[in-house]
Amino acid sequence: MAIRRRPWLVTAAAAVCAPWTVRAQPADAVEAEKRAPPLPALGQVWSVPPMELLDGGRFEPRSADGQVLVLYWWASTCPFCAVTTPHLNAFWQRHRQRPGWQLLTLSIDRTREAAVRYLQQRGYAFPVAWVTPEVQRLMPKPKGLPITLVRGRDGRIVMAERGQLFAEDIEAIAQWL
Repeated sequence: MAIRRRPWLVTAAAAVCAPWTVRAQPADAVEAEKRAPPLPALGQVWSVPPMELLDGGRFEPRSADGQVLVLYWWASTCPFCAVTTPHLNAFWQRHRQRPGWQLLTLSIDRTREAAVRYLQQRGYAFPVAWVTPEVQRLMPKPKGLPITLVRGRDGRIVMAERGQLFAEDIEAIAQWL
């Protein structure tokens, strides 16, 4: 019986990294994660609030109306994010000039400074918002990390993934662009 690579690797990595990940989070973050909603269902309408970007810009939801919107929640302390984010950055670099889509990544780091430092150290330049309590209230992060959602041109979820993604998983997002 063939074992699919991704589920097996994600399970193995989770077993190894889970104790470290829990210790790395403050108690309030662990409690918030326990209360986090599940991934949205495919076809569910997904609204995004306006947000300040770490580069000083602003994400305005109406700018994404009629466009594909890729949302990616991450943290600098997340081992699965450390593997997935370079693939997302490469995808962003390859497709950023393509019209009709936007990428909005959402850092759940404890401080803005931690997120900015992490981005600078790795040379990432994709759009990033820091998840403030207000953003979390208006658009709660689904349970897990990293979280990757793709909202179609009609405002409905067409892809919802929790956990580490491989290069081919990220590249599959192109089918909706």
